[in-house]
Amino acid sequence: MAKQMKTFVMKGIGEVGVMEKPVPADPGASGAIVKTTVALICTSDTHTVKGAIGERDNLTLGHEAVGIVESVGSEVTVAKPGDRVAVNAITPCYTCENCLRGYPSQCRQMLGGWKFANIKDGVFAEYFHVNNAEANLARIPDSVPDESAVYTTDMMSTGFMGAEHAHIPIGGSVAVFAQGPVGLMATAGARLLGAGLVIAVESVPKRQELARHFGADEVIDFTKEDPVERIRELTGGDGVDSAIEALGAQITFEACVKATRPGGTISVAGYFGEGDYVNIPREDWGVGMSDKVIRTGLCPGGRERMGRLLRLIENGRIDPTPMTTHTFPFEKIPEAFRLMDSKEDGVIKPLITF
Repeated sequence: MAKQMKTFVMKGIGEVGVMEKPVPADPGASGAIVKTTVALICTSDTHTVKGAIGERDNLTLGHEAVGIVESVGSEVTVAKPGDRVAVNAITPCYTCENCLRGYPSQCRQMLGGWKFANIKDGVFAEYFHVNNAEANLARIPDSVPDESAVYTTDMMSTGFMGAEHAHIPIGGSVAVFAQGPVGLMATAGARLLGAGLVIAVESVPKRQELARHFGADEVIDFTKEDPVERIRELTGGDGVDSAIEALGAQITFEACVKATRPGGTISVAGYFGEGDYVNIPREDWGVGMSDKVIRTGLCPGGRERMGRLLRLIENGRIDPTPMTTHTFPFEKIPEAFRLMDSKEDGVIKPLITF
């Protein structure tokens, strides 16, 4: 009988639970099996359970984890059993048309690089399988603890992507709408990329505090003043060079378009988990002729990017762990998941230990 492990699954829309599944035994020639050490719960996991990507039947959830290599396939040379590794939430094949065109996050099809807890079992399990491991396993430097490294798997990669796609000029101005984990890392990424003025839009005091910690020069509480008007005041009436949408909501997307100056960039890093359409404010879009660019993206994956993100932690450029507000053992993951869904108790990121 195959060895069993505990997993946290989506039983169906609106329903989760813990169940036993066989431990993956065969990595395949190009794959790897990793023993999980720590993981993070993402708001997108809660979107999935609510039906954002459709029905799933006993699918293991989770896409943010690090661990120790248990076994590798015959084609894998970058890691060996016993190595500590980080695996991005996005695990492209790097051989299909979209990957070769330079869009690996869209591997084979739209959003196709997102495999964990979408088209294959995710990482909320004692062991998980990694496809195309040569391209997707990143060894963790000895000086970087698992509790830090796990942030490279999604939050740092996605938030920094939001800043990278925003085309922020050196010394330029940027507004980041929403300071959840992705928004906080977009704020940090904007500062790292040389923004001269970083404006965060957030109403929750703890998140406002973290926004300042990660590099915001100004923090606007949208419950107390109109953020677009205040952004224009802070930029001499011009608007920002770049705006980053980090929530996934109509109201923040519209505000980004309105707050961005002509010729600027609106970078979307948020997950729009409901509704059929996202509307663009016509006049603030210059009736289609304002030279404003709207750029979208999905968390970039791959060993090379992960190595660069780990280097930032290793060399003290960033410490993402202040975002960890709660820690739970794997046995209590249902409680942690409920907390992430409700956003109670000031939660930002719950860390799961195995």
